[in-house]
Amino acid sequence: MSGKMMQQQLTIGSLIKHAARYHSATEVVSVETSGGLRRSSWGETEQRARQLASALGKLGVQQGERCATIAWNNTRHLEIYFGVAAGGMVCHTINPRLFPEQLIYIINHAEDQVLFLDKTFLPIAAKLGEHLKTVKHIVLMSGRDEEAAALVDGLLFFDELIETGDADYRWPELDENTPSSLCYTSGTTGNPKGVQFTHRSTVLHSIGGNQPDGLAISATDTVLPVVPMFHVSAWGVPYVAAAVGCKLVLPGPGMDGHSLVKLIDGEQATLALGVPTIWMGLLAALADTGSKAESLQRTVVGGSALPPSMIPTFRDKYGVELIHAWGMTETSPLGTLNQLLQVHQDLSAEEQAAIRLGQGRPPWGVELRIVDADGALLPEDGETQGQLQIRGHWIVDTYFGMEETALTEDGWFDTGDVATINAQGYMVIRDRSKDIIKSGGEWISTVELENTAIAHPGVANAAAIAARHEKWDERPVLVVVKAAGADPSEEELLAFYEGKVAKWQVPDKVIFVDALPLGATGKVLKNKLREAYGDVLLA
Repeated sequence: MSGKMMQQQLTIGSLIKHAARYHSATEVVSVETSGGLRRSSWGETEQRARQLASALGKLGVQQGERCATIAWNNTRHLEIYFGVAAGGMVCHTINPRLFPEQLIYIINHAEDQVLFLDKTFLPIAAKLGEHLKTVKHIVLMSGRDEEAAALVDGLLFFDELIETGDADYRWPELDENTPSSLCYTSGTTGNPKGVQFTHRSTVLHSIGGNQPDGLAISATDTVLPVVPMFHVSAWGVPYVAAAVGCKLVLPGPGMDGHSLVKLIDGEQATLALGVPTIWMGLLAALADTGSKAESLQRTVVGGSALPPSMIPTFRDKYGVELIHAWGMTETSPLGTLNQLLQVHQDLSAEEQAAIRLGQGRPPWGVELRIVDADGALLPEDGETQGQLQIRGHWIVDTYFGMEETALTEDGWFDTGDVATINAQGYMVIRDRSKDIIKSGGEWISTVELENTAIAHPGVANAAAIAARHEKWDERPVLVVVKAAGADPSEEELLAFYEGKVAKWQVPDKVIFVDALPLGATGKVLKNKLREAYGDVLLA
């Protein structure tokens, strides 16, 4: 006799339905673009998301068509996430920090039908409108605003649009391989590339990434995703939050340190997620205000390598556990999280912290490997460096609108990172392949040089780049932003490397600047620094 199990489609609609049924009253709090807090709930979020899906159908938006957002982390954006995807359309989140030419390219390439905007970004629509070939409706994410209506012809208003949707609308039955969301990469040369996620990949990412050794979000948490909702779906946190029914706090446009301290203390956030520059600002604001961020238990850091000095500062001053993670748009994004193993429990705090400096190990659902330039497998001994490749349930196969696969011949995605992996699966990013410095045939990690510099109390931020050199081909140069009130000299900073890196890896020169050039996701633009200072060591 053969038995059989039920089979249901893995869909985003199932996540928000679960949140509404079993966590209906749990709060969703957001900072409005206009200021002030808006308090909602998972029940209200699902109701408004269903009405939005219905309203979009009445506007003529078909299943499978793209609806774009240029918006902050707020409740209306959350309603779009679920209303669009669970309604069978594709939620296309756009990074507002991209250049106008890139925004035009992305919106036209995606063939977006609807463009949702927070008021901050209304000038983008007013300026770019004539260049957008497929957009039929522009929706301001607010109630009626006559001042805004005067700027954009035919402007619709989110709260009015939702009212036209049917309150008893039911989510359609979708195949789990249906596209759900779309996000374009910002780190590529040439035009950005679109990564289209499916319902299945998103649900599996939510399950696999939220294990006890992953994000470990539970219904008792109050979660503050500072990572933008336009940056790889806020690392998938909105979907995980719906699946577990936790309280969600969305920071709106206020992502500076002082605004975050106020929000963490006011809403009693237990977990926050963001890039290292966000946590530098938070630490400065905590010191300035005297707040101890007593509710905060954990922070997850990704996007770029975290300065090692952050771990003991968060741990010893504020009792906050700092968890390093790694991923990219093409990996949905979670590729690794740095949680300790049982064998690490008897190590000292310093030894444990040393392990946690790396990006960690993959959760179930993804695999990693490192290869050489010819694609041959390299040993996972924690020392051999190679090109990092990944495969799994939520990893890109083909970029949106392209025919050829993005994978190697044997089905792996090459990340463009240089990494080591040890016998226990712990991965450490040594550099981006395009950033690593090759001096006299030997590799120098820019990440290590930057982390050492940032640990100096007189340094607010630093970037290491390869500068051309007559004898050694390339040598490291350090570009530094001084900390407020500090005035370290070049000699002092170079001496700070003594005993921390090999002598031949110490930078040849320190250049002081007022600010580092940042890209759309808050990462330092090394190419701009190489353009400016790449010849500084040549006679």
